[in-house]
Amino acid sequence: MTDKIQLLAKQYAPELIEVRRYLHAHPELSYQEFETSKYIQARLTDLGIPFEVKATTGVIGLLKGRNPEKRIIALRADMDALPIQELNDVSYRSVNENIMHACGHDVHTACLLGAAKILNEIKDQWEGTIKLIFQPGEEKNPGGASLLIKEGVLEHPAPAVIFGLHVHPGLEVGKLSFREGKVMASADELYITVKGKGGHAAAPNLCVDPILIASHLVVALQQVISRRNNPQNPTVLSITAFNGGTTTNVIPDEVKLKGTFRAMNEQWRFEAHEIIRSISEGVVKGMGGSLDLHIDVGYPSVYNNEALTQQATALAAAYAGAAQVGETEIRMGAEDFGYYTQQIPGCFYRLGVMNVERGITAGVHTPLFNVDENAIELGMGMMAWLAVATDLTKLKG
Repeated sequence: MTDKIQLLAKQYAPELIEVRRYLHAHPELSYQEFETSKYIQARLTDLGIPFEVKATTGVIGLLKGRNPEKRIIALRADMDALPIQELNDVSYRSVNENIMHACGHDVHTACLLGAAKILNEIKDQWEGTIKLIFQPGEEKNPGGASLLIKEGVLEHPAPAVIFGLHVHPGLEVGKLSFREGKVMASADELYITVKGKGGHAAAPNLCVDPILIASHLVVALQQVISRRNNPQNPTVLSITAFNGGTTTNVIPDEVKLKGTFRAMNEQWRFEAHEIIRSISEGVVKGMGGSLDLHIDVGYPSVYNNEALTQQATALAAAYAGAAQVGETEIRMGAEDFGYYTQQIPGCFYRLGVMNVERGITAGVHTPLFNVDENAIELGMGMMAWLAVATDLTKLKG
């Protein structure tokens, strides 16, 4: 089976590279993936794979092998792009101004379509049902995964496990990486308005200066990390916007702060929310001001099921060679794949796309992000291999 999948992946890779290039040239923002959705639907129709549409643009394909009730496995790819103007000088450069596949979701979608093509070709040689999840809105709250789950994507039929891949620009093409347990952080957005009393900058005694208060608050909030958090528990709190005032001689009435809070532990995550509120109220009210504070609860942390990830790592070594498989680092970035792993065992792994010799090294979410497209052959083949080779009986108990 391994040899057959590898042969088909090699055979179909040129076609799926063209699929990736089409998707890259026609990116769409989160929850606006209308043409992308139609494109995927057309590809599945060509393969004779039935599908349904959920969450407006999500496409859920159902591919059945022999004994379709015996084992049900889900494969997921996200398909939205980012509001970034592409600077790459390539033939498949984005034609949509200020929209770019700068996070590799075009690659993810191409890999899943490729896996579907392979699995469809050999569906008389494997058992079970494979659920193909082409997901919208990974880049923007509330996260397309949460919307699909609400609409029953993990039901009828209910997959026992779910796999997802993500390109890794820091990992050489041809390599894969996995990590058991905690792998990516939760992500919550902070919106704080510090209100004071404005007036002439030469008479601060007659004012309640929100800039001074907000400055103290930014410093005080770092206590959440430095003094309230266990140093062995990865956490990040960053204030990323400080907006107030318009000129040199006027103290404004208010200052607006924005930031992000990331955590790897769900219990600590919500404890920290209360600490953030307590510190903010104490500092601001103690200095004579008032505040509005909103914490937009975002994606949960991604937790890779240990037994499933151990098995997937071994299967990757069997497919690509042990030397090509490594351990993924813990990342404080977020992924709405965490919603799936809260519901069923999941494994979120990395696909290397870096090629130093060709200058393909730019990070995700940057205007120069690109991939070595040779990664698509491994990506599609590995997804297909995990779908047919994962032994669900090893996860019981």
